[in-house]
Amino acid sequence: MTTSDPRRCVCPGSYDPVTNGHVDVIERAAGLFDEVVVAILHNPDKQGTFSISERTELLKGALAHVPNVRIDAWAATLVVEVCRQVGADSMVKGLRGGTDFSYELPMAHMNKHLSGVETLFLASDPSLQHVSSSLIKEVVAYGGDVSGLVPESVLAALRERLV
Repeated sequence: MTTSDPRRCVCPGSYDPVTNGHVDVIERAAGLFDEVVVAILHNPDKQGTFSISERTELLKGALAHVPNVRIDAWAATLVVEVCRQVGADSMVKGLRGGTDFSYELPMAHMNKHLSGVETLFLASDPSLQHVSSSLIKEVVAYGGDVSGLVPESVLAALRERLV
């Protein structure tokens, strides 16, 4: 069966900030789908390290080399609603290990129950398994070097904001 409808997925996250682990998963998703919608999900009642416009710009810089990626933000909404709005039947998430799987699996089942959206898990690059946005921010705040774990523009922004 041939279809002209593009295969589209959503890569949801807070991306506060984007890490090289995020970039790796999004690049790999872009190889599997015609279009990847990077969905910055946020709670407007919570203050992040970076504003939504800053996160968007950092993501655009980190993913400028991936032509089939689009970046947008949604506030206080279910990710399955984002999928419905953009016409995606799938979402792609990265897994760093068993703890991530234990956390993500019930959400995947609930999302499937709510909307029929499938969740695809991509194993993280082993060299990036220890990387999380919160850990990156903590290390930078205490003067540690996270070079190679985040895009250079993110590293500069983190140092400016947290050091």
